[in-house]
Amino acid sequence: MKFLKKYLRFFIGVAVLILAIVIFFFAMQSSDLENGNLKKWRSADLSRRTAAAQILSASDENLDLLVQCVDKIATLPESGEMAVRDAVALCYTGIQVNQNN
Repeated sequence: MKFLKKYLRFFIGVAVLILAIVIFFFAMQSSDLENGNLKKWRSADLSRRTAAAQILSASDENLDLLVQCVDKIATLPESGEMAVRDAVALCYTGIQVNQNN
């Protein structure tokens, strides 16, 4: 009986340790939108999208247009793995070029 209790405690301890590691791993995953991909962008609400666009562009100008542009890129087929950072940079550059012409 002692043998069974000893190994039962050992297995429970190992299971708790593995559970703690898994929870820590999922908690440490990046939940910010700026470092995510366009799949996360599509599922985020408008306020998070606007905040991410403002952070990435470091500007308050044309935020609505920037968010609409990234929304448009996010609806393209096979764009889900594209980084939000890249899409915002592409849209921001396009807006800047359009304003200079």
